[in-house]
Amino acid sequence: MFERLRDALRAALEAATPPPDLRDLARQMREAVVEAKVGVQEMRAALGRTEGELTLERQRLADAERRGRLAAEIQDQETVAVAGRFAAKHRERVAVLERKLTAQRDELALAERELSDMQGQLKAADRGRAETAGERSSEQAWRDLQAAGGARPETDVADELLRSEVDRAARERAAERQLAELKKRMRKD
Repeated sequence: MFERLRDALRAALEAATPPPDLRDLARQMREAVVEAKVGVQEMRAALGRTEGELTLERQRLADAERRGRLAAEIQDQETVAVAGRFAAKHRERVAVLERKLTAQRDELALAERELSDMQGQLKAADRGRAETAGERSSEQAWRDLQAAGGARPETDVADELLRSEVDRAARERAAERQLAELKKRMRKD
């Protein structure tokens, strides 16, 4: 059950190019996580039912063994034989249920790990989608600004020239202050 969901999730995440609609991918991932959660809950319920069956079967085994001992005490061989057959049947059923319980616990642990992985991948995809959506929004704003006659600071040649002029003017003022300070000192000496 989870392998199909996990493979679909992995295939979507490992695609070489981003899908045309990241919202659709995120929706599919959320649906897969919801299905996985439901599956885990069903597995937990089945595990609980098996534990209940095992408890009941162990009680039946104990009852059959007790009846056999009581019948042996009063030397009722027919009841001892019947109790022995029932005890053997219940003992076999207990063994089967114990193996089933072990398998269900292992399957549940595996499903919980897979669900945790899927939730982590969904969170990562949501973060990536948010960043991508933010980047797209920012990029669209810059395109709108450029269409209106504005320019990006990193691509605006006039802005760069203006900055270099401002920087040059600031350097010249600093040099003039230093020269004036030096002349002042020379007159004092």
